[in-house]
Amino acid sequence: MDATNRGRVRVEPTAKRVRTYLGGRAVADTTSALLVWEVPYYPAYYIPLDDVDASALKPTGTTKHSPSRGDAVVYTVTSGTAEAPGGALAYPESPLEAIRGHVRFEWDAMDAWFEEDEEVFFHPRDPYTRVDILAASRHVRIEVDGVTVADTHRPHLLFETGLPTRYYLPKTDVRLDLLEHTDTATNCPYKGTAEYWSVNGKKDLAWSYRTPLPESEKIAGLVAFYDEKLDVYVDGELQERPKTKFS
Repeated sequence: MDATNRGRVRVEPTAKRVRTYLGGRAVADTTSALLVWEVPYYPAYYIPLDDVDASALKPTGTTKHSPSRGDAVVYTVTSGTAEAPGGALAYPESPLEAIRGHVRFEWDAMDAWFEEDEEVFFHPRDPYTRVDILAASRHVRIEVDGVTVADTHRPHLLFETGLPTRYYLPKTDVRLDLLEHTDTATNCPYKGTAEYWSVNGKKDLAWSYRTPLPESEKIAGLVAFYDEKLDVYVDGELQERPKTKFS
């Protein structure tokens, strides 16, 4: 593995072809992107300047400082028909030498991103994250403040790198009368967009993916709960509440 570290930032090349679009036009197209972990949870794409449409970058005259990456030149990204003010950054004199000569586009400022010919949503996929979804016959029971809110022998178990096992349960085995839909939504590049429910008066304890991305279709319409915030019994045994960023 060819990796560079400075503080908590890790840099690795990826062999995937990466493209990003604005206003219907590809403003960057590369097979030499870098994955840069600016935060520990997922990487960002840095694209060589040679693979960026030079006419798409307009300096704003401003800079932005990062303790690990140095001072960035801020650009407005334009496609001729659309503009994304402040939509790109470059670090020409970064102490992190590997990212010099590269551009990072703000993910949400762009209209679409592709890895090869497949669209990617929300942020780049982490090559060290794997999601396995397995049908099971375990007896899973969920309690909130001593009240059983779900009880099933038909769970799907979702194993995602770095996270505790998530139990996805059929709605017919969930006390839907105790769930109240909220306006919360979260996004995942492996699963899609989740909707949330409060459970027995406690906000956003349960979620579901109505139309998950193809690789996670097995959990479509199933309900999962934050194990960190309630009691989960598996085959009659109370599970220890995991400690995560969601605790």
